[in-house]
Amino acid sequence: MDNTNLTTQNEKLREVGLELKYTEDGLTLTDGKLSIMVDFKDMLPRLKQSNLQNEMQVKAARIKGQPMPQKIIDATAGFGEDSLILAAAGFEVDLYEFDDIIALLLEDGLNRAKNIPELAPIVARMHFHHADSIQAMQNLDYLPDSILLDPMFPSRSKSAMIKKKFQLLQKIESPCSVEEELLNAAIAANPKRIIIKRPLKGPFLADKKPSYSLEGKAIRYDCFVFSRS
Repeated sequence: MDNTNLTTQNEKLREVGLELKYTEDGLTLTDGKLSIMVDFKDMLPRLKQSNLQNEMQVKAARIKGQPMPQKIIDATAGFGEDSLILAAAGFEVDLYEFDDIIALLLEDGLNRAKNIPELAPIVARMHFHHADSIQAMQNLDYLPDSILLDPMFPSRSKSAMIKKKFQLLQKIESPCSVEEELLNAAIAANPKRIIIKRPLKGPFLADKKPSYSLEGKAIRYDCFVFSRS
């Protein structure tokens, strides 16, 4: 990111008491006390092949009987953790993030990961788009195998790291207000499967009941399965 863009974004962030700044580790969002960044190195233990098959998003997204790589769209990429896990499991992932600040942090994290030998082949399967996924899904030139939706929801974890992330992010991004439009755009993209990440006790996205759900301790994945000729 050039200095002009950084200055422009910080002028907006100043209104909510935040600042983007470069540190020796990478681009960071801070309020002077709390700081967050995209650092995929922290996820390396989860990326071991022996662990990936137990990841819920992998179980939810993988279409049995279809060879890899399967093509998946992460329509609400955020900090890219789910996309990283899916890419490590062999998926080709198109990531979409609309929010300017989150997109800058994610892009910085992806660029740094390209220089880490353990992560480079994984992020090579992650194709980032700073764009509105609703519009993008209405204008695709291919048929995705699956689409992942994880619209922002009030904090669903008691962990300190997740709480810290949400404290800062909720200053710049509000919970999703276009749930039905997002889900309808995903359906119109004609995937074989739509996977929706939700808090364990949260309502169905747009009040639409899925084909089935996979439940963990704190989250669940609602899965819509479609027939496609």
